[in-house]
Amino acid sequence: MAINFSSPNKSGPNYPGRFSDRRSWSVVCYFLVLSICILFLHSCAVTRDVLAILPPPGQDPDSIPKNYFLVDEKVDVIGRPAVIRLEKGETLPDIARHFSLGINTLAAANPAVDVWVPGAGDRIVLPLSFILPEADREGIVINLAAMRLFSFRKKGNLQAVATYPVGVGTAERPTPKGLMSITRKKFQPTWYVPASIAADHREKGDPLPAMVPPGPLNPLGEHALYLSESGYLIHGTNKPASIGLRASNGCIRLYPEDIKQLFDTTPVKTPVRIMNQPYLIGRRNGMIYLEAHTPFEESSTAELKKVYAKLKKIEKNTGLTLDWDKVEKVLAETRGIPVVISASGAGGETAVAETIKLRHPLALYGQPQVPEFRIDAWYVLAATMRDTVEACRLAAILNHQGPQIPARVLSKSGRHRVLAGPFHNEGEAKNASKRLRIDLEIDGILVAPVQHE
Repeated sequence: MAINFSSPNKSGPNYPGRFSDRRSWSVVCYFLVLSICILFLHSCAVTRDVLAILPPPGQDPDSIPKNYFLVDEKVDVIGRPAVIRLEKGETLPDIARHFSLGINTLAAANPAVDVWVPGAGDRIVLPLSFILPEADREGIVINLAAMRLFSFRKKGNLQAVATYPVGVGTAERPTPKGLMSITRKKFQPTWYVPASIAADHREKGDPLPAMVPPGPLNPLGEHALYLSESGYLIHGTNKPASIGLRASNGCIRLYPEDIKQLFDTTPVKTPVRIMNQPYLIGRRNGMIYLEAHTPFEESSTAELKKVYAKLKKIEKNTGLTLDWDKVEKVLAETRGIPVVISASGAGGETAVAETIKLRHPLALYGQPQVPEFRIDAWYVLAATMRDTVEACRLAAILNHQGPQIPARVLSKSGRHRVLAGPFHNEGEAKNASKRLRIDLEIDGILVAPVQHE
C-alpha cells in the first residue's frame, strides 16, 4: 500500500479593504494604467540607460583568487576575505565548496549562521585570506589545525602558492605528522580496505569487500597521491561535505576538483610536510597579522604558550606595538581569519576592513540537486517531525551524504515528512535505507510507488 504525500491546499490572496469612493478608485486606475503603458513603451531604452549608469552590486564571484597566488617570498599573508548574501535553500557546505573552503573554516568565520538551514539573505564572510604555515616553502605543506594544504613552486623571483581545504583524520585515527614524500600517483585508484576499517564496518552490520574498484562508491575518488608513510594518501573523495572536518581514517581528503589540480601539478618525490599550527603569525605591508583556529585538544595549551612567546619576541625585536586586547580577542574567537594586531601604522585596521563584496554566483558548483517528485518511484520515509527547521536540516544533511541521498521535506497539517528519493526500484530504496541506518542511525520506512488502476 502506498503512502500518499499530497501538497496542502493554497488559498488566494485576501484584500482587507476597498475604496469607498468609486470615483476616486477610477481615477487611480486610470493613472496607473497610463503609467504602465508609458513604462512599457520606453522599457528598452530605460533599461539600457539604467544599466549603463548603475554600478554592479558586487565583484564577479569568479574573479576573486581562492586557490592560486603569486607572492614575494617575504610575504606571509595571501588573499582577501569576501562577503556574499545567501539565497533561499542554500547551505554553508554549498558555499564552502564553490569557494574552495572547508566547512569548519566557513562555520568558524560565521558562528551565528546555521550550517544546514541558514536564512535567505544572511551575510556570509568568506575567509579567503590565509597566513602561510611556518615551514620551508617547498613542495606540499599541510596544516592540520587549519585543515588547509599549501603547494609551493618557484616562479621567477616570486613564489606560486596553490592552496586547498582538506579533511583530516579523526582524534581516534589522526593524520600522522612529519616529513614525507609522494611515492606514486594513481588515476582512478582501487581502494584496498584496511583491516581496521573492515572490522569497524562488520560491527555495524555493513561488511565491506576486500577491494573497491573505481567508481562512485570508492572513497578515494578519482585521483590519489601515495605518501611514503605507509597506508596514507592524499586523495579525492565521494563525500565532499567532509572537507574541513576530522572525518577520515588518517588520510588527507580534497574536493574532487581540487585533487585533480594538485594531481596534475605534483610530481613524484615531491616533499610533503604535515604539521599542526593552530595559531599563525604573518606580515604583509608592514603590518603583523594573527590567525587562530580551534586547536586539537591534545595540543591547545602548548601551542598557546608558543604563540604568546613569538608575539612578545616580535614586539621586542621590531619595536612595533601590538594590540594585546585584539590578540586576546582573536585567540578567544578562533574564527580562522587573519587580523591585523599591530597597533601602529594602520590604526588597528583588521582584515575584515579589506573585505570584498561579491555578487552571488549564477549557480553554486557541486550543489546537490533533488530530482522532481514522482508518484511512480520508490522512496524512503526518513522521519516525520513537527519542527520545520529540524526537518529541513535533516533533508540537507541527507542531500550532502556521499554519494548523495536525495531528500525533500513534504509538509501537511503541521507535520513535516523527510522523504528520501526518488529511487528507480525497491533494491535502490533498500540500499538507501541501509545507509540511513548505518551512517545516521535512522530507521527508514520504504514507500512503494502509487499503483494506477
